[in-house]
Amino acid sequence: MKIAEIIARVLLGLVFVVFGSNAFLHFIHAPPMSGPAGDFINAMMDTGYVKVVGFCQVAGGLILLIGRYIPLGLTLLGPVIVNILCFHIFLNHQGWQVASVVGALALFLLWRHRANFAGLLKP
Repeated sequence: MKIAEIIARVLLGLVFVVFGSNAFLHFIHAPPMSGPAGDFINAMMDTGYVKVVGFCQVAGGLILLIGRYIPLGLTLLGPVIVNILCFHIFLNHQGWQVASVVGALALFLLWRHRANFAGLLKP
């Protein structure tokens, strides 16, 4: 199970470092979107909010790749993953497969480090 955790951690870390870096370097070109999904993305780009999200992605991904303070990395990436899943569920159904794999990897890592998050669930 330790090997599965390492694989999940490295995969999740790589995904977020690469796609988070894209917020600054623009090396992956997204197809133009219209409708509510396009409005959402354009609002994030116009306000610069995408750079904040990109920073959280890169920071959380690097923490996972380094392998220290993994609960902190998962805490940084948690809201980003929820937003990615909600974007693909409600706004743009393309790419939901990758989003669900990312969500599953994050849930697996959360389960493996559940002792670190146990204090959040105590009354």
